[in-house]
Amino acid sequence: MKSATVHELKKELTALDPKELAELCLRLAKFKKENKELLTFLIYEAHDLSSFILELKKEIEAQFAEMNRANLYLTKKSLRKILRITNKYIRYIGNKESAAELLIYFIANIKKSNIPIYASVVLSNLYSNQLKKINLIIDSLEEDLQYDYRKELESCVILK
Repeated sequence: MKSATVHELKKELTALDPKELAELCLRLAKFKKENKELLTFLIYEAHDLSSFILELKKEIEAQFAEMNRANLYLTKKSLRKILRITNKYIRYIGNKESAAELLIYFIANIKKSNIPIYASVVLSNLYSNQLKKINLIIDSLEEDLQYDYRKELESCVILK
């Protein structure tokens, strides 16, 4: 089965009445957990983005506190899990400033937790890829925001 394009779906959804649209949304939410999470975000939390980001930061910090540091392999797995969850919420938010803020917070927590990033090639690649991603996001922002985020990023970069 071939999927319809977003444009085609939008056209069809605008033609539906509100009751049918609500039924489709509920059916979509039942189908997959991620759809339900996105719908929950859009309905309940999208209007107060600052408090949502604060909650995400608390969750990131809690996950760093629970991180298994028995060896570098388990540390890597934990970091990837935290990053996967962070990126999922960044996709939900769809805002570049929030993405930069959350990824910088992730990098700052790595520095704060004294993880030996450069002791493992995989960890150093993960770290450098996140720095590249943050720099690309920052480059796409307005100049005054760029300055603020670059300054914040510089304070939490781990040097070799």
